[in-house]
Amino acid sequence: MFVTHLECSATSETYEAGRLHNLSAAGKPLLVRYDLDRVSLTREELAARPSDMWKWRELLPLPKGVAPVSLGETETPLIGLERIGASAGARAPIVKDEGRLPTGSFKARGLAMAVSMARHLGVTRIALPTNGNAGAALAAYGARAGMETLVICPAETPAINVEETAAYGAVVIVADGQIDECGRIIGEGAEQGRWFDCSTLKEPYRIEGKKVMGLELAEQLDWELPDVIFYPTGGGTGLIGMWKAFGELEAIGLIGPKRPRLIAVQAAGCAPVVRAFEAGADSSERWEGAATMATGIRVPKAIGDFLILRAVRESGGAAIAVEEIDIASAIIDAAREDGFLLCPEGGAVLAAWHKALENGLVGRQERCVLFNCANGNKYPLAGQSRRARLADLDPATL
Repeated sequence: MFVTHLECSATSETYEAGRLHNLSAAGKPLLVRYDLDRVSLTREELAARPSDMWKWRELLPLPKGVAPVSLGETETPLIGLERIGASAGARAPIVKDEGRLPTGSFKARGLAMAVSMARHLGVTRIALPTNGNAGAALAAYGARAGMETLVICPAETPAINVEETAAYGAVVIVADGQIDECGRIIGEGAEQGRWFDCSTLKEPYRIEGKKVMGLELAEQLDWELPDVIFYPTGGGTGLIGMWKAFGELEAIGLIGPKRPRLIAVQAAGCAPVVRAFEAGADSSERWEGAATMATGIRVPKAIGDFLILRAVRESGGAAIAVEEIDIASAIIDAAREDGFLLCPEGGAVLAAWHKALENGLVGRQERCVLFNCANGNKYPLAGQSRRARLADLDPATL
């Protein structure tokens, strides 16, 4: 294992690895640091390994010889939206489809790592707040690890996510309020020693699982990073993690200094990071009355907002908010034009790509990667079919 220590993301204060931690003494996320000078990893070695999350063990915190809690976290594909691109007069955007992962979302990456480390460090009961997919992933990996799981979710969480989480045996509570308010209850219980808090960025290892998206992307694009990455941003773990991953890849000699511009995508009905970015602020203010169909990015106040803003600015990127009507239209267009059923958060990302093209933020020939964070089949779809009696159907009129 190449982990040297944990580091406060705000103060750089160091913490001992190999022990349970939540936030730093400053109340900020902890980041895992590695002795990258000792990591020897070649492109050829990686290409010969199985195409899954665990091929990157040198850049992950789970000690050598410790089996991960795994449900088969495969490498996710890159799929071009050719007709969408042609219709926009632009190079086809590339979707990295995280919906192929266990439990149907990119939350599997982070929770596989968090639960693996929690089990390794002796945890038996885990908990988090969720708008949907994180709860299902925690429950699945918790069941796999033989742990007790508690999940608290806002009342607006899609019913299919609530029932999926319960199906894995978790205790699921649906409560009034937003995800950060549910998170307060989880935090209080963790302080009382009732469970370990696996909330976004409130423990140091989910980000290490999520950063694999960036590691994979570099290898899939023949070690040439794209010009722009569009990422659906609620808690922002994946965006922060990928930015971290690119620095680690350069440090061990697998890529050069080129970086993509990061575009943090939010819904107009819940856009605290966009508001902070446009105001030039280093952190965001809580968004009151948060509302959007893209529940995964309905996060009124992210604990890692300052890290999101830092990564976006360091990359030369931006933060974009999109309207509900544009999210819905993007989902329909991708399905009908390219046969790709995006989740609502993926719809927001595609809508943001269109918006960026229109305002000149992105060039029409730039290579853009869009993250679809979950399987579109997990979400309610508008009824568009027709009903008829078989006796009344005439092929000549169909």
